[in-house]
Amino acid sequence: MKVIDRFLPCLAALMMAGTAAAADNYPSRAIRVIVPFPPGGGTDTVARVVAAKLSERWSVPVTVDNRPGGNTVIGADMASRAAPDGYTLFLPIDSTLAMNQSLYARLPYDPIRSFTPISLAVTMPMVLAVNPF
Repeated sequence: MKVIDRFLPCLAALMMAGTAAAADNYPSRAIRVIVPFPPGGGTDTVARVVAAKLSERWSVPVTVDNRPGGNTVIGADMASRAAPDGYTLFLPIDSTLAMNQSLYARLPYDPIRSFTPISLAVTMPMVLAVNPF
């Protein structure tokens, strides 16, 4: 939990910097975190831990909205159509913003222009193990 406690002030500062016009009273209402996976997975777990801490710190509801399917395209599309006011957050993975544009001829969102990054939430090492025989 110590990493999360260090992460939250950075996330809060970055989110408020993006909403300078409403900085005096942000957040004044509930915040939604869109997760492009079903409940119970790793991304959902991270989102729920972060949402609970943000809700506790800001005294407003922070809810996780799972929108699985389409290799994260469904959740990304929904997030890209949300008002850019800081009240809808999106927790994508590498395929959402980097790989999907190579996998699909057309995406309903622009991986670069549709989103504004505010923080890196998680890093995870990848390991490939093979049998030498």
